Amino acid sequence: MDEFFDWCREQSVLPGSKLGTALEYSLKYETTFRTVLSDGDLVLSNNVAERAMKTLVMGRKNWLFSQSFEGAKSTAIILSLLETAKRHELDTEKYMTYLLDNLPNEETLAKKEVLEAYLPWEKKIKRACK
Repeated sequence: MDEFFDWCREQSVLPGSKLGTALEYSLKYETTFRTVLSDGDLVLSNNVAERAMKTLVMGRKNWLFSQSFEGAKSTAIILSLLETAKRHELDTEKYMTYLLDNLPNEETLAKKEVLEAYLPWEKKIKRACK
């Protein structure tokens, strides 16, 4: 990687040219590229996130006339949770049932730690909702 970025810095090209634009882009995001390439778990694109947003896009016209801003916000939160649950290979119906059965029994929902325990990637949730 060092050789590539050194090479990018050494090039003398017109700034507005396609190669110049590509080199500027590479150098601008050098830290990001190094991070992504050093960790095999990181992905190079956000295609998964964009596909997950398809549900929202498909329903946009249906939600255009939400009764309130809070209702629209609640819908967005629920859909985000469901898409994240799908991404973590949970049965979304089991997950929502689990949330609705267990969250009301919590002493408080004001603590971040309490809510974090119910996120789709938590081991307890994965066991209960696969």
